[in-house]
Amino acid sequence: MNYKDAFHRTVHTAPGGCEALAVRLGYTAGLLRNKANPNSTTNVLTVDDASRVMQLTGDYEVLHALARQHGFTCTKVDEQPAGDMAVLETTTDIWAKLGDLGTAVHAALVDGRIEQHEVKSIEAATFAAFRPMMQLLARVNGMAEKTGA
Repeated sequence: MNYKDAFHRTVHTAPGGCEALAVRLGYTAGLLRNKANPNSTTNVLTVDDASRVMQLTGDYEVLHALARQHGFTCTKVDEQPAGDMAVLETTTDIWAKLGDLGTAVHAALVDGRIEQHEVKSIEAATFAAFRPMMQLLARVNGMAEKTGA
């Protein structure tokens, strides 16, 4: 998913929908709908719009989509120290995402050729698996005992 589609989804799935989010942003609902419309050429999405919406909704899919578009992934670096259950939850999330990745690779190879849409599916599954891996690393790093060295 590209960042414009991610913004559209974020705006329209926010609690209260586009109308409630527009009020919190100080926009009219029509203006926000236009900014969220990936095909709009008049009211265009700005970085400030995306940042404010992510801050208000807690939904960072726009950031992840933009990073993915340029070959990067994002990981929250100020992750709070986690307990054993949070680490286990993240680990099982990784396993699930790796299963999705395996399924995408298998589906691509089953007919003996790989098509462009299959590459996109494998790419999406790879990025989806990588995100919880980085979250796991941040969590265990936060749990690590700090030494003087």
